[in-house]
Amino acid sequence: MTDITPLVPRQPVPRLTVPLAGGGRFDLASEKSERFTLIVFYRGLHCPICKTQMRDLQAKLPEFAKRGVGVVAISSDDAERGERTKKDWELPELRIGYGLGLDDARRWGLYISTSRGKTSLGIDEPPLFSEPGLFLVRPDGTLYFASVQTMPFARPHFADILGALDFVIAKDYPARGEVVKLSQAAA
Repeated sequence: MTDITPLVPRQPVPRLTVPLAGGGRFDLASEKSERFTLIVFYRGLHCPICKTQMRDLQAKLPEFAKRGVGVVAISSDDAERGERTKKDWELPELRIGYGLGLDDARRWGLYISTSRGKTSLGIDEPPLFSEPGLFLVRPDGTLYFASVQTMPFARPHFADILGALDFVIAKDYPARGEVVKLSQAAA
């Protein structure tokens, strides 16, 4: 399995293409968002916290669209679980991607967990799956913002992300965290 290497703001993100529940494909290279693409990596159908988070995201899709932000939610679930997520969680407008390879998840800096059996939803966790991550990618394919987690708890709230986007857009605020070598900072 691929090692985790942190992504760097203002640098290109890895290629990302996955099938979508309901048909079609998401291909980051083909996205035409005005300002950003919000990529929300979620744990999968088994996760009750993900269900709540995705329903909140579904409700806020019009607000992201007003700000020129395209949205997709992606998991390492298989096709059957991806389709169930869209249907059972009642997410008609949210693009639900599935089939994220674990090596691809690692290229995005995501952490991988092993199954602990059934969750409170009564659904078995897959043998291996990726933990949550949230990324804002500019139309040129470079990273603007990233939040990666090792646990399902305490995720960024989409209302906070929307507020941050308002500030970022109004102030033309640059991506931060771009320094790779400390010798760059001294120059």
